[in-house]
Amino acid sequence: MRVIAGEAKGFRLKGPAGSFTRPMADKIKGALFSMLASLGVEPERALDLYAGTGNIGIEALSRGAAWVDFVEHHPQAVAVVRANLEHTKFADRSAVHRLPVASFLRQAERGWDGLPYDLVIMDPPYADPELLATLRRVGMAPLVQSGAIVAIGHSPRVMLPEHTGRLVRLRERCHGDSCFSVYEVGDTVVDDVPADAAASEADGDAAGHLPGEFRSDHHGPRRRGAAGGAAVRRGDRGRLRGG
Repeated sequence: MRVIAGEAKGFRLKGPAGSFTRPMADKIKGALFSMLASLGVEPERALDLYAGTGNIGIEALSRGAAWVDFVEHHPQAVAVVRANLEHTKFADRSAVHRLPVASFLRQAERGWDGLPYDLVIMDPPYADPELLATLRRVGMAPLVQSGAIVAIGHSPRVMLPEHTGRLVRLRERCHGDSCFSVYEVGDTVVDDVPADAAASEADGDAAGHLPGEFRSDHHGPRRRGAAGGAAVRRGDRGRLRGG
């Protein structure tokens, strides 16, 4: 596992501290950041939820993000994130929060006095029954404003909706047994499914995958703005290039 591009390119990162973390493979991480670049996403402030080893957030820092917050609740994993930040010399451009993602979001919902994030990265456990509810929560939270991007890793057996809360999906890609979907935060709430729809998929298989249909030929919707059909524009904090 290494940093693929940017300031810390080639730096080797410490691996997971236990079986409770599943770092995104370099191939998938590279595909994700290539997609973000193709959409004109250039984050200044990013949030890495379910940070694990810090692999994805560190990639964002290496590629030019000014600040990344890492959220992880396993103490061994937190130690790995901090060690990787020290190794890559990004400790002064980041903070590591040792608490569950649900607790971090709850604190933000009660009152967020920090600057908003323009990129949120989520790589939750594949068998997490709260995956969809948490995704929707992130899009509704004061952590993000219209135009922000939310990227989530998921199993190919999980069919995420085109819309949930304020989120509108821009792209979806699958590589082997890993997928990621990229959403944009809009101004209005347009749900395809209720917030608790993931609850019915709580029982995973032996491999930790959630049941559901996998469309191997699905490449996601065409690029569009948060309102649907509108061109994506660079906002005041601007991470998105229009046209």
